[in-house]
Amino acid sequence: MNTMLWVLQGLLAAVFAVSGAAKSTLSKPRLIASGQTGVTPFPMPLIRFTAGCELLGALGMFLPRLLGVATYLTPLAAAGFAVIMVAAITSHAWLREPVNVAATSAILLVAVTVAVVRPA
Repeated sequence: MNTMLWVLQGLLAAVFAVSGAAKSTLSKPRLIASGQTGVTPFPMPLIRFTAGCELLGALGMFLPRLLGVATYLTPLAAAGFAVIMVAAITSHAWLREPVNVAATSAILLVAVTVAVVRPA
């Protein structure tokens, strides 16, 4: 079980590190062109704020456990990712993008699994 959680945490960290890096550096049109169409209805300040949250959350997926300090941050970071994915699912549903709804739903499932199963 512990190995599975580490794999899921690694996947979440990778997905959100890439997404956060893109959202923190690219313009809105470039984000949309790169496939992050879910940003369409949101203003750039919110997109940049989300990028910061995603980058911090990616660190929260592994640093607390590796350092043995504040390990409760890992399930909290996963819960934060779940909140971001609910917003993403809503955005993709509003844009009528069923494939993206399915993909973000899968990420939501992984985030909820880590948030619920990983002990604090």
